[in-house]
Amino acid sequence: MANAPPKVGLFVTCLADLIRPRTAFAALTLLRRAGCEVEAPAQQTCCGQPAYNSGDRGDAERIARNVIRTFEGYDYVVAPSGSCMGMIKLHYPELFADDPAWRGRAEALAAKGFELTSFLVDVLRYRPQGIALAARATYHDTCSGLRELGVLRQPRALLADVKGLELTPLPDGEACCGFGGTFCVKYPAISNAIVDEKAGHIEATKADLLLGGDLGCLMNMAGKLHRRGARIRAFHVAEIIAGMGDGPAIGEEP
Repeated sequence: MANAPPKVGLFVTCLADLIRPRTAFAALTLLRRAGCEVEAPAQQTCCGQPAYNSGDRGDAERIARNVIRTFEGYDYVVAPSGSCMGMIKLHYPELFADDPAWRGRAEALAAKGFELTSFLVDVLRYRPQGIALAARATYHDTCSGLRELGVLRQPRALLADVKGLELTPLPDGEACCGFGGTFCVKYPAISNAIVDEKAGHIEATKADLLLGGDLGCLMNMAGKLHRRGARIRAFHVAEIIAGMGDGPAIGEEP
């Protein structure tokens, strides 16, 4: 008897839901191509990170409980965002460290939580087939994905199978883009200075495309590039791997 496909709960994220649904559909497409049974439960909400980072522990706990209840029945929970998955995987157990009733449930969810490219490469050993895009791209490693989850080689391994795509290194690519969730709201002048320097590095690559794994970072950098007059189009890495690189880039939607 064949093994049943893994049942995956897709954590869509707020930004994908409200700003860039194409990213969520790309993630859904990739997970299904990789052989998963995928659901995006309607009762999911924000991961609670904005409240948590702002010191609003009460609301962060209430949001986290809803996420745990929503996704604990799946084999895995996967998000196209290192930031949101970092919250679920690392900070939920911290949030409930002194709550015996919820600590175990938080730790159990954290153990089966994965950022999308990490899940595809490290768990499913997935490789894209038949995807082509003639373009030169550069890749921004987001802070949460890189530093909290160790996401670095996984998106590059997937992009290497996209025929015609040339990936060029981004100078100082591991530096923050300045978004930082609520950081860009609390410290706008510092955030703007950081993203301006980042945009200069992106332009220096002469790339056609800017890719990354977190929509917040991509929106921040795409906006700055547009204001600088650069003609570099930004996409979530999932969209490119799913063969959706011929559609509107971030910021181009009507």
